[in-house]
Amino acid sequence: MPADLDDRRDFDDANRGFLARLQPAQVRAEDGSVVYDADVFVETTDGPCPDTVNPSLWRQSQLTAIHGLFEVTEGIYQIRGMDLSNMTLVEGDTGVIVIDPLISAEVAAAGLALYRGHRGERAVTAVLYTHSHIDHFGGVLGVVDADTDVPIIAPAHFMDHAVSENVYAGGAMLRRGMYYTGTGLPVSATGVVGVGLGAAASTGSVGLLAPTLDITHTGQEETIDGVRLVFQMTPGTEAPSELNLHLPGFRALCMAENATHNLHNILTLRGAEVRDARNWSRYIAEAVELFVDDSDVAFASHHWPTWGTDAIRTFLTEQRDLYLYLHDQTLRMLNQGYVGSEIAERLEVPPGLDSRWHTHGYYGSVSHNVKAIYQRYLGWYDGNPAHLWQHPPEAAAQRYVSAIGGIDATVAKAQEFADAGDLRFAAELASHAVFAEPGHGGATSLLADVLTRLGYGAECATWRNCFLLGAQEVHGEAVPTQVSSAGMATALSVTQLFDSLAIRIEGRRAWDDSLSIRWQFTDSGEAYRMELSNGALVHHPTVRSEPADLTVSLTRAQLLGAIARGSTEGLQVEGDPTVFSRLLSLTEEPAAVFTMVTP
Repeated sequence: MPADLDDRRDFDDANRGFLARLQPAQVRAEDGSVVYDADVFVETTDGPCPDTVNPSLWRQSQLTAIHGLFEVTEGIYQIRGMDLSNMTLVEGDTGVIVIDPLISAEVAAAGLALYRGHRGERAVTAVLYTHSHIDHFGGVLGVVDADTDVPIIAPAHFMDHAVSENVYAGGAMLRRGMYYTGTGLPVSATGVVGVGLGAAASTGSVGLLAPTLDITHTGQEETIDGVRLVFQMTPGTEAPSELNLHLPGFRALCMAENATHNLHNILTLRGAEVRDARNWSRYIAEAVELFVDDSDVAFASHHWPTWGTDAIRTFLTEQRDLYLYLHDQTLRMLNQGYVGSEIAERLEVPPGLDSRWHTHGYYGSVSHNVKAIYQRYLGWYDGNPAHLWQHPPEAAAQRYVSAIGGIDATVAKAQEFADAGDLRFAAELASHAVFAEPGHGGATSLLADVLTRLGYGAECATWRNCFLLGAQEVHGEAVPTQVSSAGMATALSVTQLFDSLAIRIEGRRAWDDSLSIRWQFTDSGEAYRMELSNGALVHHPTVRSEPADLTVSLTRAQLLGAIARGSTEGLQVEGDPTVFSRLLSLTEEPAAVFTMVTP
């Protein structure tokens, strides 16, 4: 940890421009439940670092616990530390433009109210999503109504990627996301102290309004409420659909989530598309070229701003170098025949970068980012045929335990490695023991202990949270997924709604069934054909009038209702009215709870 723990410049910047905070800083849902508590993170991280937290992570967690309303520069304000992300408010001629309205409507509404309490009752004149992750759009219904006519601005292909991540793979991604955010763990020195990118994710109501204004190319300019916005497209960086923007009238640069005060993820632990570290670096370089000379402050969708043209250039240049170094060195070594896990052990960050706090892996890590870069180019298979057709976890565990000499011998051997300080291999052996015999008390106790010790030593907050929540699961305390993407349904296209239905078909039960439905939309004039064939639900727009088992005439809004209630009752239908219910009987709901550390 070469960076200087006595360096307080980040604390000065994180507190600069402070105006106010909620008192108390708790945001509640209508039923009174707390969806976000900022005070608990301040209380938890107050004081010297305990033995149960990595000192570098403790410092970062103290920084991300700082919360409230802040002035970035005259006319630009941020809500920080009240959700995982920041909400930025840019004042225009008649109202305020909201950039990235957090995860939950309740928290976004509380943040907007805090702003208005100090800046007046300014109407929201536009909403801008910088990218397609839920913490940058989920709270939109807390700042505007569902039927708003203000422009909703986003990068091109935003909806495709927002739906792909949060709906199609939403069940698994949200579940995995709980582990890396530590949802369900206590906020304490032995539990969650932050996520590195922010303190925590809120758990309120999630919604989505589809964009009405697409940003399609770098250099595109829009003037909204008298504010001139100049855009830079950055696809494939921190998100598949993302943009940076410059506000020339304020001499301010928004870097979205492309340059924050930590090493980010090339592949997030919750799962997503692997990001392009090479292009990520190049887009940061392009932002320096396009905007830095005309900027006095750079801010992002997480963390605190950087002030001063020279400081901005230094910060962005170091971020640029960090991602490119990881990319190029990984490629160099994979071309020498090393596999991802070997490269992750060999690669060292240059001292000139490692000495800077913002290059440290509080959210991403060098280890899993290197493996992600390897995966992007070469995939999951490392080229060793012995790894081409391995047994799944339970079957492999039984064989490992048998080879070692039984469950007791395996636990004893794992304990030996733990006692010797090799917690990584101790965790691997103890995990095999748990998967081979889940009820073995010695195996579960040892695995939980080893995971806890690994968590306490981790500089990366997401690693810490995964280790600690894994230990909790081993003890039989799996927490149900607390965030849902169901509120996004109203923004989905017809094709996306049908896709969401298709991925829920339970293939084996549907193999021998077949059916067809013609959907005629009276509001758009479109028609879609849907067929169940060989367990696959095929659907597409059509201009043909082929016979179908069932024809339904309806509006898109009525389709949402039909899916929700599982019936076409009340709609205009021709043919067999039981076809739709028969189709739904072949679907299954995503699991609210599934384990990952135990069988």
